[in-house]
Amino acid sequence: MGIQHIDLTLQKVRDQGKKCFVPYIMAGDGGIDQLLPRLQFLEKAGATMIEIGIPFSDPAADGPVIQEAGIRALKSGTTLIAVLETMKDIREKVKIPLIIMTYLNPILAIGVEKFARRCDEVGIDACIIPDVPIEEEEDIKPFLKAYDIALIRLATLNSSKERIQYISDGAEGFLYAVTVKGVTGVRNGFAEDVKPYLRILKEVSAVPVIAGFGISSADHIKEMTDVCDGVIIGSYIVKCFNNGREQDIKQLISYSNSIY
Repeated sequence: MGIQHIDLTLQKVRDQGKKCFVPYIMAGDGGIDQLLPRLQFLEKAGATMIEIGIPFSDPAADGPVIQEAGIRALKSGTTLIAVLETMKDIREKVKIPLIIMTYLNPILAIGVEKFARRCDEVGIDACIIPDVPIEEEEDIKPFLKAYDIALIRLATLNSSKERIQYISDGAEGFLYAVTVKGVTGVRNGFAEDVKPYLRILKEVSAVPVIAGFGISSADHIKEMTDVCDGVIIGSYIVKCFNNGREQDIKQLISYSNSIY
């Protein structure tokens, strides 16, 4: 498990000449009891890895769809501790890499070392913590590293080439390429500077580059994966689960796995 699990999975995708499809779900949306069946559904549908969001009261990077999902999850009593407790029975049933996406405050509330230890115990391979910049990583990273859990870094459109190089140096697992200037959410298209930005990331990054934010259609997937190694799709997946449109999710993953 851990970093090696992600590295081996991404290498397998590359060896097959394919691209990664990483769906995001909000843990506890629809009830914490839906976490396992949704993870199993996504794995069976062909997801490369799964990003599991933790509901938080002040989700600075999340758009309205994921914010609303977080509110539903919080109302159902979902917490970081509850998710990690539920995860202990999941790892034997879901084999692909699992990534926790959470903000810093819930981690601090239970303690960084305890969080890292519990992630290791339940088989979490990586964490995405969007409100922790590289300059503050040392408050978190050593604890995760002790359990071989990757801390995924994010690069943004606002980043200079020097900043991108700095971010890519020492990156673990993959580089999360944020493709919009703003929060997550379904969009019709992307700015003209997105592809040049992704090309720069690919030039300097020693790890795969996976694009996320605003990606919600087959056309978006093709546009992004022409340049980078895969996509992360959140708001669209969350909406489909909430509206009972699992078949649409299956079709999108199938398309992503068939275009290369």
